[in-house]
Amino acid sequence: MPSQQRISIVLPVLNEVAGIVATLERLAPLRAAGCETIVVDGGSSDATLALTGPLADRAIVAQRGRAAQMNAGARLASGDILLFLHADTILPDDASALVREGLEQSGRAWGRFDVQIAGRHVLLPLVAALMNLRSRLTGVATGDQAIFVDAAAFRRVGGYPDLALMEDIALSKALKSISSPLCLSARVVTSGRRWDDNGFWRTILLMWRLRFDYWRGADANDLARRYGYAPREG
Repeated sequence: MPSQQRISIVLPVLNEVAGIVATLERLAPLRAAGCETIVVDGGSSDATLALTGPLADRAIVAQRGRAAQMNAGARLASGDILLFLHADTILPDDASALVREGLEQSGRAWGRFDVQIAGRHVLLPLVAALMNLRSRLTGVATGDQAIFVDAAAFRRVGGYPDLALMEDIALSKALKSISSPLCLSARVVTSGRRWDDNGFWRTILLMWRLRFDYWRGADANDLARRYGYAPREG
């Protein structure tokens, strides 16, 4: 008998007017099949929130920052499973079944998808392959891989740590105390716009430097500024 657990999809957004409608329209079949969709806006200066309209079950404003936004969405979610999705990432058509059945059959508390990066550079498939391999070896997932987690387990670890960057790595480490991740080979497709816009090698180097500095204990707000996130107020 198929799992009856409900999935709540939480989308943190900020100034996504160019793509939010397409993102939510792609989620319409999952929503029609029973998934809940919650959009959490971090204070967009454009019409992102207004465009969600009837395309989401809930649309709210929260303190800016992916961790804060995702935690706010999780608090409202009615689902047994939480799936955190970036606005520029596309889920596979059978995502809900893969997540429900995967968690049920594996007995694990959380997991992520493999990722494919859509962009111009010829080496982006290699970057994605290395991301997927690294994730399998370390048990650490990135937000681009559409992290999903049993809602009770998410609450047990206190949700996302209040970090301006690297919140996905910190959550992974916390959840590993409950179970290793379920690494689905099905792929989400995420945008390669950062590589395309900022330069492939420059972006690769920046990401490795930020990870190394985070491992050394650098301040997450400083890392976020270097990554290009404006510091939040308050």
